Amino acid sequence: MALLITVVTCFVIILNTSQSCRTPDDFVAITSPGHIMIGGLFAIHEKMLSSDDHPRRPQIQKCAGFEISVFLQTLAMIHSIEMINNSTLLSGVKLGYEIYDTCTEVTAAMAATLRFLSKFNCSRETVVFQCDYSSYMPRVKAVIGAGYSETSIAVSRMLNLQLMPQVSYESTAEILSDKIRFPSFLRTVPSDFYQTKAMAHLIRQSGWNWVGAITTDDDYGRLALNTFAIQAAENNVCIAFKEVLPAFLSDNTIEMRINQTLEKIIAEAQLLAVLKNVTFTDGRNSFHFDAHGDLNTGYDVVLWKETNGLMTVTKMAEYDLQHDVFITTNQETKREFRKLKQILSKCSKECSPGQMKKATGSQHSCCYECVSCPENHYSNETDMDHCLLCNNETHWAPVRSTTCFEKEVEYLDWDDSLALLLIALSLLGIAFVLAIGIIFTRNLKTPVVKSSGGLVVCYVMLICHALNFASTGFFIGEPQDFACKTRQTLFGVSFTLCVSCILTKSLKILLAFSFDPKLTMFLKCFYRPVPIVLTCTGIQVVICTLWLVLAAPTVEENISLPRVIILECEEGSALAFGTMLGYIAVLAFICFVFAFKGRKLPENYNEAKFLTFGMLIYFIAWITFIPVYTTTFGKYLPAVEIIVILISNYGILCCIFFPKCYIILCKQKTNTKSAFLQMVYNYSAHSVDSLALSHVSLDSTSYDTATTNQSPGNKMTTCQNDNHLPAQVLAHTGTAKTMKVSKTLRHKRSSSI
Repeated sequence: MALLITVVTCFVIILNTSQSCRTPDDFVAITSPGHIMIGGLFAIHEKMLSSDDHPRRPQIQKCAGFEISVFLQTLAMIHSIEMINNSTLLSGVKLGYEIYDTCTEVTAAMAATLRFLSKFNCSRETVVFQCDYSSYMPRVKAVIGAGYSETSIAVSRMLNLQLMPQVSYESTAEILSDKIRFPSFLRTVPSDFYQTKAMAHLIRQSGWNWVGAITTDDDYGRLALNTFAIQAAENNVCIAFKEVLPAFLSDNTIEMRINQTLEKIIAEAQLLAVLKNVTFTDGRNSFHFDAHGDLNTGYDVVLWKETNGLMTVTKMAEYDLQHDVFITTNQETKREFRKLKQILSKCSKECSPGQMKKATGSQHSCCYECVSCPENHYSNETDMDHCLLCNNETHWAPVRSTTCFEKEVEYLDWDDSLALLLIALSLLGIAFVLAIGIIFTRNLKTPVVKSSGGLVVCYVMLICHALNFASTGFFIGEPQDFACKTRQTLFGVSFTLCVSCILTKSLKILLAFSFDPKLTMFLKCFYRPVPIVLTCTGIQVVICTLWLVLAAPTVEENISLPRVIILECEEGSALAFGTMLGYIAVLAFICFVFAFKGRKLPENYNEAKFLTFGMLIYFIAWITFIPVYTTTFGKYLPAVEIIVILISNYGILCCIFFPKCYIILCKQKTNTKSAFLQMVYNYSAHSVDSLALSHVSLDSTSYDTATTNQSPGNKMTTCQNDNHLPAQVLAHTGTAKTMKVSKTLRHKRSSSI
C-alpha cells in the first residue's frame, strides 16, 4: 500500500510539471517495467494549451485542466496490474505498463502510439517500416484506451498495422464496430447504436415525438447524432433542433486508411483472438465480446432531478440491449419511469384511430393535422400516416372508420314486402285464369265461346297467361343459374305464343267483317291459324335457344354499390334480350293494326276494340319499361320487369276474356244463336246501307254500270273453300234503293259464329 501511495505521489508530481518533454522518457506519464508491456492512453488533462503563434517546431505542447475522474481510472489500471503481478495468475511473468496522458488531444495520442509501435529492445526507439510485420516485436503487446472515440479511431488505425489489441473503456462510436476497418479494436462499453436505440425507445415509450438533440463537436458526437437521427425517424420522433458544442479538441485530426492483409498470425493477433473469447462475470451477469468487439453490457437510465437547489441523479432503470427492454429495480423507480409519460413533448396532438396524419407547411414530419379517413378507408392505430383501403369487392367502411365491415348480400327476397305484393298479384292472376277456364268449359257451345276460336284456342291462351304469371316467381329469391336462364325464356316463349293466338283472332275478325273484296281475298289466302301460331312461336324459340347457347344469363355479384353486394342475374347479351322483346313487340304491333281495322264491330260483340285496348296497354307498359329498367339500380331491378309482365298479362286478360265472361255471366240473353244472328244481321244491314250510299254517290252518272258489273263476285271464288267459316249470313235491306246494290254484293259478305 505504501508503494502505491508513493507511485501516486510521483505520478501527480510528473503530471503537474510545467515543462514540456525533453526526452521520450519525459513524455511518458508513468511506467513500470515487465516481461509483457501494456500501454495505456488516458485523458488525464482536459485540453492542450495552444501557443499564441503558429508552432515552429513539431513538439508536444503543455497540457492543462486536471481530470480527477480519469486520474482515478488510471490508478485503477495500475492497481489491477499490480494485483495480477502479486497473484499466481501469471507465474513467472511480470506485467509492465506504459501510460500516457493524451490531454484529450489526438496528436498526443498518436505520439504515444508511435512509441507503442517502436521495436522491442531496440537501442533507438523508432518504428521500423516493413512490408511484413509477422516477425516484428513491438514495444508493447496491448493498449488500454483511449477514452474519446475520436482518439480511439485514430489510434486504432495505427495499431491495425500490427493487429495490436486495443481495449477501450469509453469509446462508443458505432463505426468502431466495423471489424473490416478496425479489426483489433475491442471495448467494454456498448456501441452508440444501442445507446441511441435506447434513447429513441425511451422517448417513444414516454409518448414524445418532439425533442432536441445536443452533442459534442467530435467523432463521437457527430456519429452518435447521425445514428440517433436514424433511430428517431424509425420511431416517428422528430428532432426540433440540433446543437453542437465544442469538445475542446483541436482540428488536427488524422485520417488514415490502411488496408493490409496479414496471412500469418503474429503474437499480437494470438492475443487478440484470446481477448475476443474472454468471458468473465461480476457475480450476477456474464460478459463477453461479440463479433463486433462490443461488450454485451447495457446502460443505466438515470434521472437528473433538482430538489431545493440540489441536483440529484437517480438510477431509474437498466436498458437490456439484447432484448431492447428497460428493467426497473423497484416500485419507486417504476413510478418515476411512468411519470415520464405525463410530460408532453409533441408538436401535434396524436391522431386517433379512424384518422390519419396530413402534412402541414412544417418541414418536420411530427407537425401535422388529423383528418378523418374517407369512405371505404380505415385506420386502426394512432398516428397512422395514411388510411388503409378496404377491399371494395367484399367490404366497406364509413367515414372515420376504425375497421372494415363486410358488405351485405342483397337480392329481391321472398320476405320483401314488394315481392310479397307482386307474388300475390301473380297468384291472383293465376286464379283468374283458372276461373275463366272453368267458365269457358261450362259454356263451351255458346256463341261467345265459339266466336273466341273454340275451347282449344282459349285454353292455349289461358295456359300462356298462367305461365307468364308463373314466370314472375323466377325473378324473386336468391338468383340461381337455372332461374336466370329460365325466367326470360319462359316469359318470352309463352308470351309470344299468346300474342300469336291473338294475331290469328285479329285476322279472323277482320276477315269475318271485312267489306273490302281485295282485302278479303288476301286474308282468306293468308289465314292459316296453326301454321301462323307455330311459325311465330318457333322464331322466338330459335332466338331464345341461340341466346342460351351463345351468351346464357348467369348469376353475378354487383359490387358497384358502396355498402352492399347485389346478387343479380346478368342477362348475358343485351342484344339477345332486346331481340326477344323486340320480336314480341313486332307481333303485338301487327295485332294492333289488324284489331284497329276491325274496331267497328257489333256493339255487343266488339272483340277487336278490346284487342286494340289490350295491345295499347302492352305498348305503354313496355315503352315505359325501357327507361325505367335502364335507370333502376339495386335489388329491386327484377321487380320492374315483374310489374311490366303483370301489367301486360292483366291488360290482355282483362280486355279479351273479362268482357266475354261478363256476357256469359250477366247477359245470358245475348249469348244465344238467335240473338247473335240478329246482331250480325243488324250490323250487316247498317254496313251495306252505308256502302250502298257510298256507291250511289260515286256512280250516279253510270247506273247501268253499277247494276251490271258482276266481276268482283267471280274473283272471290278462288278462296271460297275455307273450313274455318262454317256459316254465312246474307245481308238484306228493305228499301228498294239498296235492293239493287245488294244483289251485286251478295257474294262479298261472310260472317263466322
